Amino acid sequence: MNAMREIHIEKVTVNIGVGEAGERLAKAQKVLDMVTGQKSVQTISKNVNRDLGIRVGMPLGCKITLRGDIAEEFLQKALPIRERKIYEYSFDREGNMSFGISDYTDFEGMKYDPEIGIFGMDISVVLRRTGNRVTQRALLKRRIPKSHRVDRDEAIRYMRENYDIEVVE
Repeated sequence: MNAMREIHIEKVTVNIGVGEAGERLAKAQKVLDMVTGQKSVQTISKNVNRDLGIRVGMPLGCKITLRGDIAEEFLQKALPIRERKIYEYSFDREGNMSFGISDYTDFEGMKYDPEIGIFGMDISVVLRRTGNRVTQRALLKRRIPKSHRVDRDEAIRYMRENYDIEVVE
């Protein structure tokens, strides 16, 4: 097989949306740090929503982006929580996959802490082929042809073969 056609995980993003700054956001960051073993960053609002009391620049949640072996290890921990079943609508047409976990205590080794409470999280997985760097480099930036992009069916096939998941319709 051509090495440029191989699909790999580019990144895994773990996100907790809190909707407000303060103590709940600090607890959510603590949860992400415990679950992933990495340092989380705050997500900042870019728009104003007066009904919800959201201003531009207000912290609303936190996230962590995992790459390489760390991303694959985290995915191996997260998929058994969903019993290795992912809905077909969780895959988009560009080869990305997203799913949610309702409680951080479902992860192995995590215990419920009444001080923290219950936090769920969203997990997004980006699948790419080798050679995607040409879309992001500073010099001679180019587009990837449609034939080289990962589509929905290829992403489902990759996840079935490599992570032994069942795609539910």
